[in-house]
Amino acid sequence: MRPLLASAWTEWLIALRFLLDNRMQTLLILFGITVGSAVIVFITALITGLQENVIERTLGTQAHIRILPLDEFNRLAPLPDDAVSLVLESPRAQRLRSISNWQDVVAVLDQHPRLPAVSPVVSGPALALSGVARASVALIGMDPERYERIIPVSDDLIAGAFRVGAGHAVIGSELAGDLGLDVGDKLRLDGGDGREAVVDISGIFELGVRELDARYVYLDLKQAQTLLALPGGVTVIDTRVDEIFAADELARRIERLTGLQAESWMQTNGQLLNALTSQSMTTEMIRVFVGISVAFGIASVLAVSVVQRTREIGILRAMGSPRGQILRVFLLQGGLLGLIGSGIGGAVGWGLVQIFNIFGPGLFWVPVEPALVPVAMLIATLAGVLAAAVPARRAARYDPAVAIRYV
Repeated sequence: MRPLLASAWTEWLIALRFLLDNRMQTLLILFGITVGSAVIVFITALITGLQENVIERTLGTQAHIRILPLDEFNRLAPLPDDAVSLVLESPRAQRLRSISNWQDVVAVLDQHPRLPAVSPVVSGPALALSGVARASVALIGMDPERYERIIPVSDDLIAGAFRVGAGHAVIGSELAGDLGLDVGDKLRLDGGDGREAVVDISGIFELGVRELDARYVYLDLKQAQTLLALPGGVTVIDTRVDEIFAADELARRIERLTGLQAESWMQTNGQLLNALTSQSMTTEMIRVFVGISVAFGIASVLAVSVVQRTREIGILRAMGSPRGQILRVFLLQGGLLGLIGSGIGGAVGWGLVQIFNIFGPGLFWVPVEPALVPVAMLIATLAGVLAAAVPARRAARYDPAVAIRYV
C-alpha cells in the first residue's frame, strides 16, 4: 500500500494548504521577501550602472595602459672596494624624449591578443597664440585611425570634423573660448626655439574634462614631431585592453616584454579604484544583510507553523507518512515563500529601475542585466529552503502518538 504522501503533488498541495491556512503570517513574510528582493535588484542595478558610467567617463578620455620611456637618473662612477663615498645628489630633470625603437615596440604590441588597440603618440608643451591672446597647451600628435580606437574624439565633437592632416588641428571647447576661435580660424603654435606653425581649426571637441578641453591640441604626428623637436619619435604608446580590470596585470607583463615603463589606468586613478571597490563592498553587505533578514523571517514563520500544525503532523505520521516526506513539506514551504516573494520583488525592483531611468535626474542610464532577477530569485529560494531546515527537522521528529494529543 502506498503512503498518503507518496505523491510529490500531494506534498506540494499540503505545503500550499499550510501556507494558506496561515494567511496573515504568509502575507507578512511574502511582503518582507518582496521588499528585500526589490532592494537587492534595485541597489545592484543602480551601483552597477553608476560604476559603468564613472568608468566610461574616466576611461573615455584616457588610455587603459600608457607605455613610456624609462626615467633618466644620475650615474655614479664605480669606486674601489675599500673606498667610502658620501653622495649628495638631486634627482635628474626629465627631458622630453622619444621611446627607442618605438616602431618595433608597436609591431610587437599589435600582435598581443589582449590589446585590441595600440597608438603611438608624441605629446609635449607649446604655446598657442591668436591675436593678443595666448595659452599654454599640450600638443598631441597621433595617427587618427589608431588613436580613435582608444579615445573616440569624433564622438565628442561639437563643431567641425576630426581632421588633423595637412596643417589642420582640433582643439578643445575651453581653449577655443579662451582664444576666441571657431572652425575655420587660424591658430599659431609655438614649440620654442623658433619652431612655429600656423594651423587651421578643423574641429572643436568637448571631452567633459575642463583641463583637457582647455589644453589639448590634436595634430598630425609628423607636424607635432617637428614642433616638439622630436623628428621621427614618439613620447608614449597608448593601448586599450580587452578587460579593464586586468590592466594592471597586463601593464606588468608589458614592462617585462618591452623593458619600458607601463602605467595602467588603475595606477593613475587610485582614488577612483578605491571608490569603486567601496561601492562593490557596500552592495555585497546590503545583499548579505537583506538575505539574512529574509532567512530569519522565513524560519520564524515556519517555526510558528510547525507548532500550530503539530496535531495535523501527528495525524499524517500515524497514517503512514515517513519522516522524510514531512521534512520535504516544510522545505517546500520555505522554497515557495522564497520563490514567490523574490519573483514579485524582482519585478518591483525592475520597475523601480525603469522609473529611475524615465523620471530620474537623467545623469546616467541604469541597465538591468538579464541574469540579475533570475539569480536573485534562485538565491532567495535557496535561502528559503535553508531557513526552513530547522523547523522542518523539528516537525519530522514528532512522535505520532504525542503529536495527536497536542491541543
